[in-house]
Amino acid sequence: MHSWYSIFPKNPWLSIYAWVIFCLLPFFFFFRSSSPIEIAVGISLLLLFFLSYRFSFKSKSGLVYMWLSFEIVINIGMTLLFGYVYLSIFTAFFIGNIRNPVGFFIMYGLHIAFTVGAIVGGFFIEIELFLPQVHFILVTVIGTVLLPFNLYNRNKRENLEGQLEDAKERISELIILEERQRIARDLHDTLGQKLSMIGLKSDLASKLVKQDPETAIKELQDIRQTARTALKEVRELVADMRAVRLEDELLRIRQMLRAAEMDFTMEGDPQFNNIPTIVENVLSMCLKEAVTNVVKHSYGTACHVTFEQMPNEFVITVEDNGIGITRGGETSPGSGLKGMRERLEFVNGNLSVEGGKGTKLTVRVPAVLTHIME
Repeated sequence: MHSWYSIFPKNPWLSIYAWVIFCLLPFFFFFRSSSPIEIAVGISLLLLFFLSYRFSFKSKSGLVYMWLSFEIVINIGMTLLFGYVYLSIFTAFFIGNIRNPVGFFIMYGLHIAFTVGAIVGGFFIEIELFLPQVHFILVTVIGTVLLPFNLYNRNKRENLEGQLEDAKERISELIILEERQRIARDLHDTLGQKLSMIGLKSDLASKLVKQDPETAIKELQDIRQTARTALKEVRELVADMRAVRLEDELLRIRQMLRAAEMDFTMEGDPQFNNIPTIVENVLSMCLKEAVTNVVKHSYGTACHVTFEQMPNEFVITVEDNGIGITRGGETSPGSGLKGMRERLEFVNGNLSVEGGKGTKLTVRVPAVLTHIME
């Protein structure tokens, strides 16, 4: 539900002005009556309407239809007694926000029927009251007919877009999970048997060192050969993975920031020396996700990326001059930072986020894998 005082959710200032007009305009109709009783009745009906309207937005159960019924009855009374039909716009707005299709169409049909019936009845009862404002009444009827459908369809579209976004996030999570499982299976099939063999031969060699040194040396040679074979298979496995180079990702990042009309500056060399393919893949995906978050959520005008290769780690820093981030991104919507941390865990990396005047995101991956594969 939108805010209870909002008629045009996309235009909050116009909404406030509309409220002021619709709250003050009834008094013009009330004070046209000479009877103090009629004035008191009109003011009472107006207060009851806004009270019912407020409670209808607060209701979470079937009581909402009771409050809507009260509003429709008060609309009829205001129309017949004072010729004031414009409160039906408020009721139409609320009906458009009903999510239940059955409830929407029932209340939509009843509201139109009673509104049109009250207007027709008013013309028969006191035509002089309605004839001067017939043009405004016609516009009100058109709004009563079209506004609920417009809001209902927009809410339905937003709901579908939200479900689609959730589905995309779920698919991304499943893809990551499937990739992890695939890598785990390949590593298990590649290394499991050979590591077991290395363990058994190591135990055997330790027992034969004193009893049969020549056999022990032969076993150690077999262990060395098995280790070389396992290392070769791991390299082939890594080489078969889809390579995403940092410099290629930078081209797409420049295009993204240019489309978002944000300034881009870079420091350092993205061509890291002796970086394993799997590490570069992870860093490229994290860089892409970080810059995407800058474009979507920072509301900044500039983005600065720093590449730094240290003796024991690779470091990438992404900074913006936007609104900043709180609590290290723990309360941020979406799963972008969570996905980055999960990818980095796979290569023993880590992610740090600093807020303030803008956001500074730092990705660190140790260079241990490089030494292992040499």
